[in-house]
Amino acid sequence: MDLTVILLLVFLFYPVFIWKNLEEAEYSGWFSIIPFFNYYIWLKVIKKPLWWYVFLLIPFINFFMVFLMIVEMAKCYQKYDLGQQALALIFSFIYLPYLGSSSNEKFLDPEQRPKIKKTPVREWVDAIIFAVVAASIIRMFLIEAYTIPTSSMEKSLLVGDFLFVSKIHYGPKQPNTPLSFPFVHNTMPLSKTKKSYLDWIKLPYYRFPGFQTIKNNDVVVFNYPNADTITIKVQNPDYYSLVRQYGRDRVWKDKINFGDVIYRPIDKRDNYIKRCIAIPGDTLEIIDQIIFINNKELISPGKKQYKYNVETTGTPINPRNLDKLNITEKVGKMSQNHFIMTLPHEAVEEIKRYRNVVSVTKIVRKKDEWVPYLFPYDSAYKWNEDYYGPLVIPEKGTTIRLNSDNIVFYNRIIDVFEDNDLEVKGDRIYINGEESDTYTFKMDYYWMMGDNRNNSADSRFWGFVPENHVVGKAVFVWLSLENTKSLFNGKIRWNKIFRTIK
Repeated sequence: MDLTVILLLVFLFYPVFIWKNLEEAEYSGWFSIIPFFNYYIWLKVIKKPLWWYVFLLIPFINFFMVFLMIVEMAKCYQKYDLGQQALALIFSFIYLPYLGSSSNEKFLDPEQRPKIKKTPVREWVDAIIFAVVAASIIRMFLIEAYTIPTSSMEKSLLVGDFLFVSKIHYGPKQPNTPLSFPFVHNTMPLSKTKKSYLDWIKLPYYRFPGFQTIKNNDVVVFNYPNADTITIKVQNPDYYSLVRQYGRDRVWKDKINFGDVIYRPIDKRDNYIKRCIAIPGDTLEIIDQIIFINNKELISPGKKQYKYNVETTGTPINPRNLDKLNITEKVGKMSQNHFIMTLPHEAVEEIKRYRNVVSVTKIVRKKDEWVPYLFPYDSAYKWNEDYYGPLVIPEKGTTIRLNSDNIVFYNRIIDVFEDNDLEVKGDRIYINGEESDTYTFKMDYYWMMGDNRNNSADSRFWGFVPENHVVGKAVFVWLSLENTKSLFNGKIRWNKIFRTIK
């Protein structure tokens, strides 16, 4: 049975555990088994306003409301101590029936309860617990705040942008590691190595229903697929790049330079933000830096920029002019009159008009110029950043033929992402000990790229993004700060705040 259906049934019939409590409050116990009506009666028993019921109808928030109602029911039995209330929350399915059945416990109407004056410490503790739990639920299941640390999405998203990422658009994931320190990702505050989570409990991947599926050109936040294994001291480039460059033996043994090698669960891998270029079943091809999806040019709503060779008469371009054109990438000086600049299209046309500029030409690699550090890292596919593919994006339920030529695209999918035992012996492929020449994908996969095409570590470098790594959809920028400027000299980009993400 689908987990969503199970959770819905648990929620609807959870009040059955207050059968005896309802009887002590002079209501019929069987009211507890009538879906929706049972929560209405529960609210009447604990004397809470009807607007609480509205929050009971909001997914994920409703579970938080039930926690509050459990605590209020415990108070009806004079359980005011924090430890007693924690006991009621953790073991409610046992503790609430006990309170309703025990002759030693007496139900007291909330209006007749003596008003308990809390100590200042207790008030602070209650407030902090409430805030942490509420914020954690919102962050985990509804919406989360992120910042843009790199320029890979310029000029669509800028370094210093603060944005909200919606978990409900594609459906929130249940956390793989629910035991973790609140409000941090994978390391503890003030530490780069101390992990912020415990892996005593590991939950399988499950995504709750969302409002939509991922579409071409969506801006998506996801867990970096290659961050399942990391070296503590060197995390960029990633572990797999280090192994290709230095060999596995050195990476594992050279603790001085690389540190310990550790594993991270999916939900604790670094977050990346890119534009979804291709969705499951699409055929991707890049020709002369132009992206084609299913043989049609992909028109992106984002503001792309590329690298250009800029030749001048021997004098550099005035930095003030670069600032006016919103050129933020570092200018590379190759010689007295040769510069490499990362420019959006509108800036190219403007720079061509400068008197000291001789020429502006886009930097494009030649077709069949092989870049060995690009996925799939095989000389049989002489691809580069500007000429790539064609490549079909794997789709859940689709069966493909496997051979020694194409296994380089799918070995990580089969072996790591979909948890099979893969062995390749010459021309023979073995999956879970059996020779196989076909494979059926268990998940959907996506192709992510940055809008700053020449300065983006994206799917061209590490391949497909599995559906279980998708975090959410970037929807709104609420603040934008220019890190190189002071507060009173343009620190806040006023024209970039409160904008939707396209």
